[in-house]
Amino acid sequence: MLSFFTMNFWQLVVFISSLAPLGRAASGNLTFPPGFRWGAATAAYQVEGAWNQSEKSPSIWDKVVHEYNHLIQDRSNGDVACDSYHLWKRDIQMAKELGLDFYRFSIAWTRLVPNGFSNAISEDGKNYYNNLIDGLLAHGIQPMPTLYHWDLPQRLQDLGGWTNPLVADWFADYARVAFSLFGDRVEYWITINEPTMVCELGYGLGLVAPLIKEPEVGKYMCIKNIMLAHAKAYRVYEREFKDRFNGKLSLANHYVWYEGETDSDGIAAELTRQFQYGLYLHAVYSKEGGWPPAVEQHIAENSRREGYNSSRLPAFTQEEKALARAVNHYSSRAVRQRRARVPAAQSSPFSGNFEFNVTYEGRPEWKKGRSFWFLINPAGLRNVLTWLKTRYGDHEVIITENGYSDVPDVVNDDVRINYFREYLTQVHRAITEDGVNVTGYTAWSLMDNIEWVEGYKSTFGLYQVDFSRAERPRTPRKSARYYASVVRANSLDVPEPQDIIMINGASQMWTSSMRIFVLLMALFTFRNT
Repeated sequence: MLSFFTMNFWQLVVFISSLAPLGRAASGNLTFPPGFRWGAATAAYQVEGAWNQSEKSPSIWDKVVHEYNHLIQDRSNGDVACDSYHLWKRDIQMAKELGLDFYRFSIAWTRLVPNGFSNAISEDGKNYYNNLIDGLLAHGIQPMPTLYHWDLPQRLQDLGGWTNPLVADWFADYARVAFSLFGDRVEYWITINEPTMVCELGYGLGLVAPLIKEPEVGKYMCIKNIMLAHAKAYRVYEREFKDRFNGKLSLANHYVWYEGETDSDGIAAELTRQFQYGLYLHAVYSKEGGWPPAVEQHIAENSRREGYNSSRLPAFTQEEKALARAVNHYSSRAVRQRRARVPAAQSSPFSGNFEFNVTYEGRPEWKKGRSFWFLINPAGLRNVLTWLKTRYGDHEVIITENGYSDVPDVVNDDVRINYFREYLTQVHRAITEDGVNVTGYTAWSLMDNIEWVEGYKSTFGLYQVDFSRAERPRTPRKSARYYASVVRANSLDVPEPQDIIMINGASQMWTSSMRIFVLLMALFTFRNT
């Protein structure tokens, strides 16, 4: 069997969140290479709504928001969300207004194959995604579907979800359905979004769906099965669809940049990167396959000390190593070694790792976004990109999510504009100075949506959505106009966009002539009082 690491494989990297002090428009030669592609992204549960319409069945997130609603910060749910199931034409129009080259969205497993298994395909689900894909292509926008963005069918969760070894085959069957229905029009596929978050937070700490708290064993079962699911879906595409459609496929993982708090913490930072990245990369890109040796050793030693007869990290067989040979980045953390072992209950990709003695912290100069986990360090993105190239070779990289969280009512979002400018500058430097093969960038998100456990309190949208109105109107923020100008120019050398004012709920440009008019009217009123 052909080794996975020898294939022409591509990576999807990012979900970064960062901010720096507001500044002037970028200057200098900040033009991106010819053919660089620009996109924006959403996820099915966060925008589609119509949670129980047609044949769609409940997902693990439907169960969480209905049965454990107290865990959502504002007690909201995604039953309607942005109502993209009905308003998909407006979504396409927004993508066109931005001038996007591609639109990344996810397919809801429960909408396409409602019972979780591939024996029954929903006609309504198929039609919805066909309409979306065809509508995008009609406007010259490439669709970039994600097969799994955290919304596992509840029926499959009842059978063990990502801890059941059979889930890899169930996912491969579902992937085959999507490839057969839509593959003739799709160039890039993403299999699974952020397996790190699925396994660490969903099966380790129990903070997100499906709320399973099993950090010692459950999360590692999840990691192995999710990697095998990706690999099996990849093999299905290679065997059955590659010759016909010639698309590319990978998963998109979440990459926090970890750096030593001091020089002496450098080894601990690298080991942290292996725990958080290597578990999803080593099997794909290393010659030997399987788990990173340092990670295997640490978990095996901890398991023996805890009285287990075997390692808590399930091993790959030789056949599985040949089968599976995997990026998203949000934030950065400074790694600090400590004497006492971090308890499993306190371990997370953002706070610490109980397998070895480290904690993760922010630096005082790193600002924060609206989301509780959001620390801002633009250089962290460049560091991730160069680290990946140095350690795993020169692969194509598409940044699949990158955005800034803010409060919902901000329309003149200068902080978000500056965030995009600062992070894209780091991307440009990675390309031009470090030689990283970054070929595309995706803004998160096209529009405001339900931000998982944060509900509607944190917003990432280029377009503001009014969730208080049944028609869910979308209004472009100032950042949408900025991003559109960057896309149009393929460069950061663009002028600062003008402010927006709201008149009776409609947005208007706050031009210099309007400023003068308002000033004159104010003076006239003053003189006549």
